Amino acid sequence: MTTVLVNGACGRMGQAVLKAVQDDADLKLVGAVDLMGGADAGELVGLPHAGVTVETDLAAALARLHPEVMVDFTRPDVVFENVKTALAAKVSPVVGTTGLTDAQKDEIRKLAEANDTPAFIAPNFAIGAVLMMVMAKQAAKYMPDVEIIELHHDKKLDAPSGTAVQTAQMIAEVRAAHRQGHPDEKEKLAGARGANIDGMHIHSVRLPGYVAHQEVIFGGLGQTLSIRHDSMNRESFMPGVVLAAKKVRSLTGLTVGLDKLLEF
Repeated sequence: MTTVLVNGACGRMGQAVLKAVQDDADLKLVGAVDLMGGADAGELVGLPHAGVTVETDLAAALARLHPEVMVDFTRPDVVFENVKTALAAKVSPVVGTTGLTDAQKDEIRKLAEANDTPAFIAPNFAIGAVLMMVMAKQAAKYMPDVEIIELHHDKKLDAPSGTAVQTAQMIAEVRAAHRQGHPDEKEKLAGARGANIDGMHIHSVRLPGYVAHQEVIFGGLGQTLSIRHDSMNRESFMPGVVLAAKKVRSLTGLTVGLDKLLEF
């Protein structure tokens, strides 16, 4: 049985993780941390009393409880320090918080290796989203003109989403960089064409009512192809979180992307 501490336990994603961990027979919740401490981790999510009180000091909780895994769904401005704290305590981080830079990921990789403690990061834990990214990579081999539209709730702090960035990076592995659209195209309003990665455009939508959605649109001679994934609620991410929590200790160094844990 894998012991787990949930960081960011009182947030919307954190509460979903708390419930998923407590519902899984192969995982044991031993700790919970959030700035809003004090609640029982079971009662917080409508389950029986768990005997695990939400604490406010991550480093102290890790040092006292010695969990094998820390699942982090906090904020982009604190996740990097959280991961470093976990690795220093030889606790494997499973990170769903987006916003980590490439430089920060490189440092996490070095720290994971130095501490002989595997780490895992995924921009999206929904199995369907992973399938969307893998299928988009395959499609790009034959239809290299592509744009990405990602739609999220209006409380999301970063844009574009980590899923959109990873999708573009995966496509770039099989697609030569090139400019799309008319060579003399001009934006009448700055940002109208969205972000640009190797000539691919990414458009971010932020509105209440959305959870997490993405459409990858390919265009070719006389045809288009759309690959879309929609997460209707936060429970859609939980099978992937549980899978990562169970497998992370068997990995080495830093692993990025849930696709690395699935068989294709």
